[in-house]
Amino acid sequence: MVVLAVTWMAKVGHENEVAAIFSKLTEASRTEPGCVMYQVHRHKTEPRRFFIYEQYKDDGALEAHRAAPHFLQHARKELPKFAERTEGHLYEPLG
Repeated sequence: MVVLAVTWMAKVGHENEVAAIFSKLTEASRTEPGCVMYQVHRHKTEPRRFFIYEQYKDDGALEAHRAAPHFLQHARKELPKFAERTEGHLYEPLG
């Protein structure tokens, strides 16, 4: 299992565009065979801050996600127009 935790900050006034992109990305990512979980969160008091928690079966599944057409379109092409990735960390479960 591989876990990816990512934080994005929407540009001022573009929170709704970012939420819409994440909605499309979530729907498509959850259909990937190696995706165990894909959940986007929005900060309760900072509406510009988004946190994405992702789980994949293995490193290959994560790489397949990063190469998927929906990822390239939404995360690489559209999202950077409206937000900035501020953090991204890979984890693996203990035990």
